[in-house]
Amino acid sequence: MNQPAENQPQVSLAQSSPTVGTFRERDGALEWSGRQETVRVEPWGPDGVRVRARLGGPVLDGLPGALLAEAPPASATVKIEDGRGRLTVGALTVEVDAEGLIRFLDTADDRELLAEERAHFWWPGPRLYTAVGGGHHRLEQRFAAYDDEKLYGLGQHQHGRLDQKGLVLDLVQRNAEVGIPVLTSSRGYTLLWNNPAIGRVELAHNGTRWVADAARQIDYWITAGTPADAQRRYSAVTGRTPMLPEWAAGFWQCKLRYRTQDELLSVAREYKRRGLPLDVIVCDFFHWTHLGEWKFDPTEWPDPAAMVRELDELGVKLVVSVWPSVSPLSENHPVMEQRGYFIGTQYGPMAHADWPDKEVATPVQVAFYDATNPEAREFVWSRIRDNYLEPYGITAFWLDACEPELKPGFPENLRYWAGPGLEVGNLYPAENARTFYEGLRASGRGDDEIITLNRSAWAGSQRYGAALWSGDIGTDFATLRRQIAAGLNTALSGIPWWNTDIGGFHGGDPDDPEYREVMVRWFQFGALSPLMRLHGFRDPGMPLGPEMTGSPNEVWSYGEEAGAVLEKYLRLRERLKPYVLRVMREAHEEGLPVMRPLFLEFPDDRAAWSVDDSYLLGRDLLVAPVLTAGATARRVYLPAGARWTDAWTGETYEGGSAVTVDAPLDRIPLFLRDGARLPVAG
Repeated sequence: MNQPAENQPQVSLAQSSPTVGTFRERDGALEWSGRQETVRVEPWGPDGVRVRARLGGPVLDGLPGALLAEAPPASATVKIEDGRGRLTVGALTVEVDAEGLIRFLDTADDRELLAEERAHFWWPGPRLYTAVGGGHHRLEQRFAAYDDEKLYGLGQHQHGRLDQKGLVLDLVQRNAEVGIPVLTSSRGYTLLWNNPAIGRVELAHNGTRWVADAARQIDYWITAGTPADAQRRYSAVTGRTPMLPEWAAGFWQCKLRYRTQDELLSVAREYKRRGLPLDVIVCDFFHWTHLGEWKFDPTEWPDPAAMVRELDELGVKLVVSVWPSVSPLSENHPVMEQRGYFIGTQYGPMAHADWPDKEVATPVQVAFYDATNPEAREFVWSRIRDNYLEPYGITAFWLDACEPELKPGFPENLRYWAGPGLEVGNLYPAENARTFYEGLRASGRGDDEIITLNRSAWAGSQRYGAALWSGDIGTDFATLRRQIAAGLNTALSGIPWWNTDIGGFHGGDPDDPEYREVMVRWFQFGALSPLMRLHGFRDPGMPLGPEMTGSPNEVWSYGEEAGAVLEKYLRLRERLKPYVLRVMREAHEEGLPVMRPLFLEFPDDRAAWSVDDSYLLGRDLLVAPVLTAGATARRVYLPAGARWTDAWTGETYEGGSAVTVDAPLDRIPLFLRDGARLPVAG
């Protein structure tokens, strides 16, 4: 939808006194202009609109954002009368008054869903532009707060809150903190802040405020409807995930790290010798010659072709770690620097982090390739293609440290191909995933079922086959508890493929009985997560660097009693794979999340909106992880509107109340909806 030329005839025009603005209907959109500001409201898919506002001229097209270039078709009407403009598209009606204030209404009953709110009766209004130079402004967009409102989404965070009302969240990418500016409200709307600028969102009780530290215009998208309908609409305008490859629905094994080819193969062989399901094994960092050369070190990986052949024969997929950082020792560094393929800086060198590398005693200063630069993406993919894909047929990659992991994090100093760091910095992980998605699509080797494992994401990452994991987190029950909210808010942010390091990342001694209990309960949760992946930096760990190999982290590493439970849930995941893939198809075709808060399926049950310790895996399976040490029972809320069957005992319950069920160490409470038949008990 391009901005019409300035001399295009106006379909409708309404002018009032000098103190108010001017309305126009233009190309099916409603525009208001006043006080040197232009606000454009246009239909953007069924039940949705896009709102852009700019000071000093017409709104701009082509700026970085998450929305697809073309919106799905939608029928809309525009009326301008009595000093007001009104645009209706399906379930959503937008009303703009003579002063340019916007209200979003439910078309069916004119109920207010969301409204702009002034900061003060005089100045500033709901939209504030503070010049920061170069045509950029610090932008603020204010909306009213509502006492009964609950707010969800906004990516992945470690604060442990499902309802994020009352919080202030940075819109920035960090390890384990993923800023995805999509907000779902209990009032019946979902809003995308379509702006990759560094900033924050304030969900205060006296108002909601979105802030971009430096950008050229306000840009957001909003839809009306239930959370499930909103997910369908949101994914239609930002892109739906590909269909998950069948192999990715099974069990992933990895640790920090398998140092050699023989070590990795010995683990895969042992899983098969024991008759245990294994679908994926991961070759982690430092397998390379130098950081940023993106190829196997022949001293530790002497015959990758033979390794991949043997894994194929065992039915195991190899996933290889790829970092976006480039050591000065890399053969690629000189040409990438000369061609301008690195993230630049306003001041100082292009190196953004220190990191260990081979053949040096101390860390070196590394640069990061600029994933917003199409030529840089093509160059990096050419190295991946020549060193992994073409010689060995490797098509699956782990995109670690893709925030990117800068030290220190100082986005004001960054200069990307797409724009200044403050304006576009959150875009990086999505563009990094794009490198691999577009490369695999063009190669013809990755088919359409493409997945990469990412430590960070942004709005729209899902359309590039990006799976997110919750980063380098702790290894205790409190951390496990926080992952439930993290996963559910990620799901409501449009990312259906999500997982954690089973057992957590930082530490955890396999010989410690207390940690073994954490591992068992986490493994049960992992088996009922969208993706199931065992990983971690187990104790006693070696110093971080090229010489390290990880402490044991396989299912048999945790003793006979715990190991038997882990094996039980490996087999459960294997039995549930057809169901998991069916739910994954819903994500691909409809945009529905895999891991669902109870209210997504039961929006009319008000109690379901507050449940933050259980979830639905797809439509039919309610999962209630055990989240405290020593627990042998679990209280579970069962949503109203369905009958629930204990998947282990067969006992049935009417929804709308909480029940307490047995949860010995080998059992995670699971409930089947309305007679659904899934092979839980074998």
